[in-house]
Amino acid sequence: MSFIQEDNKEQMSRMERLVEVKNLKKWFWLGKSPLGKKIAVRAVDDVSFYIEKKEVLGLVGESGCGKTTCGKTILRILDPTEGKIYFNGQEITHTRKKEMLKFRKKMMIIYQDPFGSLDPRMTIGTTIAEPMEVHKIGSKKEREERVIEIMEKVGLLPDQINRYPHEFSGGQRQRIGIARALATNPEFIVADECVSALDVSIQAQIINLLQDLQKEFGLTLLFVAHDLSVIKHICDRVAVMYLGKIVETAPKKELFSSPKHPYTQALLSAIPIPDPKLRKKGQILMGDVPSPVNPPSGCRFHTRCPYVKTVCKEEEPELKCFENNHYIACHLFS
Repeated sequence: MSFIQEDNKEQMSRMERLVEVKNLKKWFWLGKSPLGKKIAVRAVDDVSFYIEKKEVLGLVGESGCGKTTCGKTILRILDPTEGKIYFNGQEITHTRKKEMLKFRKKMMIIYQDPFGSLDPRMTIGTTIAEPMEVHKIGSKKEREERVIEIMEKVGLLPDQINRYPHEFSGGQRQRIGIARALATNPEFIVADECVSALDVSIQAQIINLLQDLQKEFGLTLLFVAHDLSVIKHICDRVAVMYLGKIVETAPKKELFSSPKHPYTQALLSAIPIPDPKLRKKGQILMGDVPSPVNPPSGCRFHTRCPYVKTVCKEEEPELKCFENNHYIACHLFS
């Protein structure tokens, strides 16, 4: 096959994917060491994955592994250090702010903190309408009608339109955040730990709401979370992240039934079973997560891996397809 044919094939596959990132990096520069060497937090370090249209991809990992930074970089809230970002087949890695506006109304975010993400001085009607005003969508009357329509979709009452965030519960505030994300009729939403700050019973309501909205509007979601039981309920595929790297991706059923990477196995073994009669042998990881300022050589998980070999300390494993769209970055499967 010629290079031209390969390029055309890659472009066709990219058109079938709503979002794709290739070798994405986001480093935060801290300054220089006494020896003059630049010091950086490698929050996202050479990450590649894709999200099909109308798919829900779960991005999981321990706190501090780079999940939220990855989501914000894809949306260009943060500018990438290196790599490429594609949205609907178009590269947006270095698109200027004015040109990004046409993409931004199709790419929205639901934040983790349902109160801190809302302006306490603005009514919820103004908050939900703000994205439409920014993108000059509809007249004032049409925006008001759209706000009421979305409020009803997310389970809020129209007569609450002039209330302020402090007058709502945590679950209701998150519904306001979801309504704001839906205001511009987006194609892609990053849900950043959007249920982690809520009570368990409210979590279930919000997850069910997101599922219903995803099906109704044909949304594509990047669902960022550390709770694998939540991921199992809502996602189609799962990507596991450790210290800025993707270590495993697979369809949800396959990942939960047959996890391959030792880190994924440890995460799954930590899921509690709501039955006191059943006992589960958990795989306890030894040691602490290394610093993203000075990550280990070779495989970044080797300092905590029970199956570590010499090659793990020396060579970084590539993310390779094992079988059935199941990708693993581990020398045990190379």
